[in-house]
Amino acid sequence: MMTTLQYKSASAVIQNFGQLFRSFPMRSLHTSSIAFKVQSGRYKVTRDQSRPLTYEMANQPCMIGHRKSWNSWNTTSLYEGLREPETVVEDMFIRKFMTGTWHDLFVSEVIIKRQHNMIRIAGIIQKKIIPRKMYFLVGYSEELLSYWLRCPVKLELQTVEDKKDVVYKYI
Repeated sequence: MMTTLQYKSASAVIQNFGQLFRSFPMRSLHTSSIAFKVQSGRYKVTRDQSRPLTYEMANQPCMIGHRKSWNSWNTTSLYEGLREPETVVEDMFIRKFMTGTWHDLFVSEVIIKRQHNMIRIAGIIQKKIIPRKMYFLVGYSEELLSYWLRCPVKLELQTVEDKKDVVYKYI
């Protein structure tokens, strides 16, 4: 008598393996045709064309290098660039810190430029607070970021009266 653990010949093993294999649920790979639809960085047009776009938002990502510039300027993306993961994390930290510290004041993107050992942070902010507070925030941001990133940090900010001053077009 043959049990499930003992087989008389190799053909019996193969037969039982086939029965065992058919009893398990099957997994299969499903594929579909590739849709060459690039969606990121493109904004839908509204019916009444009321959505404001800045110059950075109005140019699509494929226009970087033609009409649009990078939001981070550094050399880590070059061949054998040093500190690439650290630079990405630092840039994310700088953007979060700036938008949190300058709450609801930035009307453009935060531009980070790294030159040698210095980090320059540029952007356009709105005139909602008194100049005394603005100077305090500039010094506070530069001092804390210099301490945390261990290199000199300089803020290059421009001010506008209203958010509508940076609108490039409406879609």
